Amino acid sequence: MIKNIQARIFPFIIALSALSVSASAAFYSVSGLSKLFAGAAFAVIIMAASLEVSKLVIASLLYQYRKNLPKFLKYYLSVACIILILITSMGIYGFLSAAYQETAALAGNVDAQIALIETKRDNIKEQLVVYNDEKESINEAVKDLRSGLSNNVIQYKDRETGEIITTTSSSTRRALEKQLDQAIERQTEINTRVDNLNQQLFDYETEIVEITSNANIAGELGPLKYLSGLTGKPMDQIINWLLLVIIFVFDPLAIALVIAANFAFEQLKHKNEKRIKNVVEPQIIEKKKLKKKLLNQTRN
Repeated sequence: MIKNIQARIFPFIIALSALSVSASAAFYSVSGLSKLFAGAAFAVIIMAASLEVSKLVIASLLYQYRKNLPKFLKYYLSVACIILILITSMGIYGFLSAAYQETAALAGNVDAQIALIETKRDNIKEQLVVYNDEKESINEAVKDLRSGLSNNVIQYKDRETGEIITTTSSSTRRALEKQLDQAIERQTEINTRVDNLNQQLFDYETEIVEITSNANIAGELGPLKYLSGLTGKPMDQIINWLLLVIIFVFDPLAIALVIAANFAFEQLKHKNEKRIKNVVEPQIIEKKKLKKKLLNQTRN
């Protein structure tokens, strides 16, 4: 019982799969062709839609009447079906490549923005290197000047008493204090500039992270970038291979499923006819036997 139900339902599943694949292929093809001929988009949509329907009809026709069709018509319809598959594949390729180009353009804009910010960030880093070097030099100078102030000692011998007198040089002290004030002022200025540069550096890094996270490009092109790095091929070549694989499978699969659906329904029809024959024939034979028996009885 279950096997009979499965045998009846499966052809409809095949037909539904064929229609879904064919409808999606038709949508992508019509959309792609309308973009290729944007000047007459509406007319192209009507033309492409009619060609898509005729392609499915041709596939069913070639299968169902393969034995009865004239050879010339059969060959022409076969060639026409192949050409329509190529046209559909061209439309799908145009649709998917246009979608990729939009994403790639966004990625290019994001990369350009990030490159500009990275250039500014690198300039800040170079300035920080210069100011940090100067900061270290001034710190050493301040340390030396303070040490000089603390060691500003002069010793001399008193002529009258003969004692050794230790004192400081006021002129030297004033000179050292002046240099120390200038050094501390410069040190404060450099510290302020270093703090400002560090803040700018932090802002640039934050901006890079925000642009990368808000663009949502990494999730879309991440696999392609990985494959590009893995194979050493540019992303455009990787996406081209991927699109060719898709179009060589997409529309031919739709045609194959249409033919498979016709085959499944044909097999289901044969099974139904055979089952009816197995049920009806015994009844007919039994009726013939009964009629013959009644006829013999009547004669007797």
